[in-house]
Amino acid sequence: MANHETPRTPDEGTSPVIPRHVAIIMDGNNRWAKRRGVSGPMGHRAGVEAVRGVLRACKHHGVEVLTLFAFSSENWGRPLPEVRALLALLSRYLRNEVRELHKDGIRIRFIGERCRFSRRQLKLMEQSEALTRDNTGATVVIAVDYGGQWDIAQATRRLARQVLEGALQPQDITPELIDRNISISDLPRPDLCIRTGGDARISNFMLWHFAYTELYFTDTLWPDFTEIEFARALDEYSQRERRFGLREPDGIVAVGEMNA
Repeated sequence: MANHETPRTPDEGTSPVIPRHVAIIMDGNNRWAKRRGVSGPMGHRAGVEAVRGVLRACKHHGVEVLTLFAFSSENWGRPLPEVRALLALLSRYLRNEVRELHKDGIRIRFIGERCRFSRRQLKLMEQSEALTRDNTGATVVIAVDYGGQWDIAQATRRLARQVLEGALQPQDITPELIDRNISISDLPRPDLCIRTGGDARISNFMLWHFAYTELYFTDTLWPDFTEIEFARALDEYSQRERRFGLREPDGIVAVGEMNA
């Protein structure tokens, strides 16, 4: 799995270390709306503007993969009007934004359970993936009806079926084999996870993937998370020491040293 976790610099020398993959828990839309005396859906719509800004920032800084926690497995338990508003906003985003992302060479991927979405929503997701499948620029992964525990469970179910079919022995199941069956196993593991809104937890997001991910928490509510805020998170990341459980004889392996 080491190839998933190698940081990258855009240039040789003293250039800042840029994470290949940034994951974001976009929290704070409802509080943003409440503070302004507007409806919750207006907060979520303001959050879409923040997504646009972060996409621009990723392009500017050279981030290869951006994963957005758009709708968790637990979000189905929210009040029905809010769930409907969130799903309508997702559909509107896909209808309005994907063609522009396609023009920019961005590939769209979805992770999560899909059985609870409507046929219309599933069609929009499938069309978005199909349209952008061959793009070779950045990748945007949208996590919808996603939970880290679900992800690990679906990977182990795949392996259990192979055991039942006689294609795999239980003793052959390794972390590397589970890793190959987890969502987006073909992409670099997240180097950095940003959570907005002030809470310092990962809320069942990408539990397997985050084994060595750097975590960055900010009190900034998601609609207020600007390109400047994103750059600030990248700057702090570049100063972190990423050990990956290792030490070199002369000291700790720092982020930039992993490229040597």
